[in-house]
Amino acid sequence: MSVRMSYEKMLKLGASARLMVLQAAAARMSVPVSELTTEPGRVLHAASGRALSYGELAQEAAALAVPADAPLRAKSDFRWIGKPLARLDVRDKSTGKAQYAIDLRVDGMLYAAVQHARHLGAEPQAVTNEAQVLAMPGVHSVHRLPGAVGVVADSWWRARRAAESLQVTWTAAAQGTKGAMPEDYSTERHRDGLKAMTGDGLEAEASGDVTKALAVAKTVIEATYDAPHLAHAQLEPPSALARWNEDGTLELWAPNQAPEMFQVAAAKVAGIDPSKVIIHSPLLGGFFGRHFLYASANPFPQAILLSKAVGKPIKLVWSREEEFLRDALRPMAVARFRAGLDEKGMPIALSAVAVGEGATGRWFGRQPDKVDSSAVEGIAGKLYAIPNHRVGHIHVDDPAVIGFWRSVGHSMNDFFYETFFDEMADAGKQDPYELRHRLLAESPRQQTLLEAVADLSGGWKRGPYEAEDGTRRARGVAMASPFGSEVATIAEVSLRGEEAVVHQVWVAVDPGSIVNPAIVEAQINSAVAIGLSIALMEEVVYEQGVPRARNYDGYPILPPDRMPKVQVRIIESGAPMGGIGEPGVPGVPPAVVNALAVLTGKRVRSLPLSRTSLGSSI
Repeated sequence: MSVRMSYEKMLKLGASARLMVLQAAAARMSVPVSELTTEPGRVLHAASGRALSYGELAQEAAALAVPADAPLRAKSDFRWIGKPLARLDVRDKSTGKAQYAIDLRVDGMLYAAVQHARHLGAEPQAVTNEAQVLAMPGVHSVHRLPGAVGVVADSWWRARRAAESLQVTWTAAAQGTKGAMPEDYSTERHRDGLKAMTGDGLEAEASGDVTKALAVAKTVIEATYDAPHLAHAQLEPPSALARWNEDGTLELWAPNQAPEMFQVAAAKVAGIDPSKVIIHSPLLGGFFGRHFLYASANPFPQAILLSKAVGKPIKLVWSREEEFLRDALRPMAVARFRAGLDEKGMPIALSAVAVGEGATGRWFGRQPDKVDSSAVEGIAGKLYAIPNHRVGHIHVDDPAVIGFWRSVGHSMNDFFYETFFDEMADAGKQDPYELRHRLLAESPRQQTLLEAVADLSGGWKRGPYEAEDGTRRARGVAMASPFGSEVATIAEVSLRGEEAVVHQVWVAVDPGSIVNPAIVEAQINSAVAIGLSIALMEEVVYEQGVPRARNYDGYPILPPDRMPKVQVRIIESGAPMGGIGEPGVPGVPPAVVNALAVLTGKRVRSLPLSRTSLGSSI
């Protein structure tokens, strides 16, 4: 949202500053402003050949009143906007000079590591080997924390080894603790519960008469889809550095995605006014929604408490195992579909019911009589011209601590809808690309995008067909409309035994307008990687109330050798500027699964694909 929300303001600020510099130059040169022009770094007076640098004029310009309505540069005259420019931070990130939270140090700092209770809501009751741990090399102190025990030491490795050595007796989890899993909880149990929910739920969107249309349909098809909990599994583990200053202020260095919220939350933990909290926001090491304000899933409260107890700055880093135990997960979700086709195989009715909980409702409050948009986005809001349709939502509390995940509800809901769309097309003996194109006749922006991705891929062909290397391949297509942008995706897939191999992904994206096409392309490549990772292999599995995976050995992510070639086409339709960090994700899983259906003759309705026996190509 940063560019979308700041774009117009930055244009106006730039134009105002430019006019102020021009006014200062006009006064200095004793010429009208209309005779002056600017180029990077200086003001020019063409008639006399004189020039003044911005630096020479800065003090005088700053003393002027800010113009109320400075003229904006015409888009055709932009020097940088719309041009592909490399990010300024690429070199530092590539050479290790970039400073992330995990890299930071301050004078007098000690290090800390923690051991969390297996179950959220449990508290440390006793540490039976505290004396032995205190005697370990470099250990400074051991501390009871809410839901954890922390160890402070002179190096993080020593703190971690000591924390892992703690023998802690824990109380039972407090009743009613959100995210406290019962010891008999399992992923399968929760999924079965979601699938067992009946009814149409609260209405999120509707048109026409679905019940009547289904009753007269020539063909009715039904399907139920599900998608698992997902970890963020970001490469930089969570950390926080807290320092209490002599003037009573608290400084906090923490990866975060909402500095003002973190400031208020840190003040509450510290017991001081928010104005006394100074938040430093380092570069994020790939978090995608991980470092929003999830109280039990963030290390900064622990760092604040430890620093206060010890009287020194504390740098706390969660080990990978503690991070996997306390991550705020993407919700698990289920969607039920029912569609009616006429005698020509065209869809005349579609009913969709999403089942589960949305992250927005969890963290910003849910109204029982209203649908949480994050639970239905990607199912609601589709532009296909199906005359009778209804989208409903059945709220079911997710037992896990859930949070925002890259593309939020779109990450699973577009998989549900776009894969079921292909099921409708097959049932009506329609080509799925052609059916989408026909049903978008009244949505020219989306229809243009669909044509663009087909052209980018060399022309739509579903397959199966034989590639030059002799592999038998097929293609799948999907559309998505996330965060103000429009995306069309085609994936080319083959089978290697039981394993899906994705060779190429083509993405056409329309964010309305753009600033830097190089960043747009980089974001789409990144989004394709994470979208493919969740399609192929990612899932959080709970056993006995705790996540089975505590590191990457149990939670694999997409390896480099499975990353396909990605081609991107950017279309600027002139619509209001949309997002770009997340929209590339949702179309990837359905495009891949739709291609696999061509190869195998089987429909996959549950992710990830690693849980499904794909069989051989037909």
